Amino acid sequence: MIRVLLVDDQPLIRSGFRALLDNEDDLEVVAEAGDGHEGVALVRRHRPDVALLDVRMPRVDGIEATRRITADPALTEVHVVVLTNYGLDEYVFEALRAGAAGFLVKDILPEDFLHAVRVAARGDALLAPSITRKLIDRYVTQAPPGDARAALTGLTAREREAVTLVARGLSNDQIAVRMVISPVTAKTHVNRAMTKLHARDRAQLVIIAYESGLVTARGV
Repeated sequence: MIRVLLVDDQPLIRSGFRALLDNEDDLEVVAEAGDGHEGVALVRRHRPDVALLDVRMPRVDGIEATRRITADPALTEVHVVVLTNYGLDEYVFEALRAGAAGFLVKDILPEDFLHAVRVAARGDALLAPSITRKLIDRYVTQAPPGDARAALTGLTAREREAVTLVARGLSNDQIAVRMVISPVTAKTHVNRAMTKLHARDRAQLVIIAYESGLVTARGV
């Protein structure tokens, strides 16, 4: 059973998402909140698999709530997904930098929404290649800072290759095919790179790859 927590200041939005989730045999809404402050408290209490956070809320918004959740060592198994009405904007990017596993636009199709929740629960990033291109075009066009480049020095050649492929939107199975290795070995390379780069999940790994200059807009 995938346990989900909803945090949105609009009751109608919460009830709609709850109806979708509770209608599935493998999904369960454990709690809901109307602002980020209450949401963080409920995340700590219930330890859901996935926390869906509206990016713009009163008192504590989704960005700050994401920071508080991802900074808590006891909540490392909670996957944060931010919800937005506006698509990819500065708020969403800051939430991704804060440790969110991805984001969803609220007018998403119901079947895509349910699939996304399951993807997030597995620990995969909700960042399609088209989204990573937008991240580069809008936010990561400047030269990478020295400390970002230096972070890559601890990676092996194979780990750097795996990170590059993650940043291009490939799954572990696709990385395995590209690198001619087993899916288990591909996952090992990715996980070791995440540990060395202090990346909470694949979404942060994507951002690090672009900010460090390992992958560029031209290379996508």
